[in-house]
Amino acid sequence: MKSLKTGRILSNVAIYAILIIMSCFWLLPIVWIILQSFGTGGIGVRTKLIPDSFTLDNYIWLFSNFTGVTNPIAENHSYEGMFFGWFMNTLIVAILSCLISTLFVLGTAYALSRFRFKARAIFMRVNLIIGMFPGFLSMIIMYWVMKEIFHLQGNYMSLVIIYSAGAGGGYYIAKGFFDTISKNIDEAAMIDGASKSQIFWQIILPLAKPIIVYTVLTSFMGPWGDYITSSYIIGFQNASNWTVAIGLYKFVSDNDTSMSYYTQFAAGAVIVALPITILFFALQKYYVSGVTGGAVKG
Repeated sequence: MKSLKTGRILSNVAIYAILIIMSCFWLLPIVWIILQSFGTGGIGVRTKLIPDSFTLDNYIWLFSNFTGVTNPIAENHSYEGMFFGWFMNTLIVAILSCLISTLFVLGTAYALSRFRFKARAIFMRVNLIIGMFPGFLSMIIMYWVMKEIFHLQGNYMSLVIIYSAGAGGGYYIAKGFFDTISKNIDEAAMIDGASKSQIFWQIILPLAKPIIVYTVLTSFMGPWGDYITSSYIIGFQNASNWTVAIGLYKFVSDNDTSMSYYTQFAAGAVIVALPITILFFALQKYYVSGVTGGAVKG
């Protein structure tokens, strides 16, 4: 018995040691970028984990026209005071896409969970096959549609259409969650005279808070951090329509010979990460419940 207990303790120690080591590797880039965001010295600070001195100038620099703040090699920089505009563009795109996508996902998931109709099984299989292909394979046609039909090429509002249009295809987790809600509730409500719309909005959705939170978070995170689609659709011509991802990339790549703006780039990266981090920690329990609840049934 004692040897069994000793073996279990040693096993737990080994597991926790491995987890701690893995956590250090995972957290090191995050700690690095945060520390660099408070550092000074441009490219020089990149060689040190802890900067020689700390300052808030990098954050002030992003949201100002650089008045009264050290501006290294100002003549090489053409995006003065534009970070706030990029941030707002990204926020608008993410919020609008999140709202529309959430409605599409929940509506599609509820319909496939509760209703039986012709071609339902075929639709689900075809959607599953389509989901195996990465979205960027359709970028050429998306670009053509935004340019020739909607005339929104280069406009960040085109991203709202792209992110929202196919959102209903990601219904799997939500459908699994709706499957766990007893259909007897629907039947009882119908006996009382409730319509299908009333059942969905007034009865099912209040019971589905975890999956709603999960859907909102995933629908917000995608547009918020996307670079590939936004850079291809918006392009690099009109800087005022860029999202944060495009702006930060150009912010550094346009000065790649000296990397003078590395610390400002780090500050921008921290600011971009804050909304997602706050949302995740505030809604973590609902997020976990949504994932586990939606995985019960397919």
